[in-house]
Amino acid sequence: MAYLPPHKRHSSGSDPAPPTSSLRSLSLSSSPRGRHHLRPSNNKIIHAVGCVSRWSPLPPFSSDSDDADSFRLEPFACDRVERNTGAKPLVISFSSGSAEAAAAAIAERFLQELLAAAERQRAMAHDAPNKDEAAEEVVKLCLVARVGKVLFQPGGSQVSLVSLRNAAKAGNEGSKSQVRKSFYTNVPRECFEDMEQSAVKLMGLAFDSSKEHYHVKIFDKHLSDSTMSCKCTAQKDGKLAIHKVELNQIRQLVEDISCLSKDLDLRLMLSTKRILKNIDPQVENAIQSLVFSAILDPNVKGGLRWPLGKESVGQRFSIVGVWHTNYKAFKNKTLRFKLRHADRFDHRSSTGEVSNEVTFKLTGISNLLQVSKQQIDS
Repeated sequence: MAYLPPHKRHSSGSDPAPPTSSLRSLSLSSSPRGRHHLRPSNNKIIHAVGCVSRWSPLPPFSSDSDDADSFRLEPFACDRVERNTGAKPLVISFSSGSAEAAAAAIAERFLQELLAAAERQRAMAHDAPNKDEAAEEVVKLCLVARVGKVLFQPGGSQVSLVSLRNAAKAGNEGSKSQVRKSFYTNVPRECFEDMEQSAVKLMGLAFDSSKEHYHVKIFDKHLSDSTMSCKCTAQKDGKLAIHKVELNQIRQLVEDISCLSKDLDLRLMLSTKRILKNIDPQVENAIQSLVFSAILDPNVKGGLRWPLGKESVGQRFSIVGVWHTNYKAFKNKTLRFKLRHADRFDHRSSTGEVSNEVTFKLTGISNLLQVSKQQIDS
């Protein structure tokens, strides 16, 4: 049988696997185990020491533990999860009640943890020893809000209102929960288009930019806990030009909120972006070789393919994934609103997905957190 490159191994429209940023499994909290640590995931999700990752329903469970008439669990149509687990994931829904007071309480709690997480990150950066590394990392704090759907996945223990109540009650101790949760960021097309009109108008945002990028994911065996992501643009000659190179972001704080009176849920996340500068010549040459060998092809998943034998450099560097993204961004002085259409392909599993994603980058708060501890109004 002739060799078929991974990019040409098209799966049917019903069998793509979870994308690298659309469906991510995580426990409900993190525990410190070193400078940072990895979830057991091909996506290399990194959590900082002391990272809090928590889930809350809005409105919250009642105090008398009898929510049978108000809350219920319903199956959610998500083929990727069903193929992996053999069952549909579940979402929690609510019949009646007010969420305003609870929303204020969540905001106040998140504010205090946000300030604490930023302080931990600054202290860690200040105390980090000077090392002769292959590249210099420029670290930036980034606070974002994403819309999507909180999914509870079958497998392991049974998902029930009792187990979810215990998970919500666990708070910062949520890592002890057996509930498997993910945040699915693929927004339905009709919601995606409606949010462009409504959010821009309500928030007084002005058009900022519209761009197309290719993200080439490269694995370096000398960086076993990270993946390099090369953000590239296509040139007139059909080649890619590298805009910047980043390592996996490190999550500092994650708050997932099931907004039971709305069609979509919310994720608030503080993370540190790691941009590589002054890259070691050997690493830089390998990156350039892999990126410049890419062939633009709209007929393959991710939009890129490689000639036979060009997907790796020696035994050290290899392509592990590609993203083809188109986005529009709007902004004001404190906020950047991003609508992104992403076509992703994972070389390790030969699967991919197309998704529509909505992100609010809270640039004003991020800038304040970056420089010093601030009293930010909740």
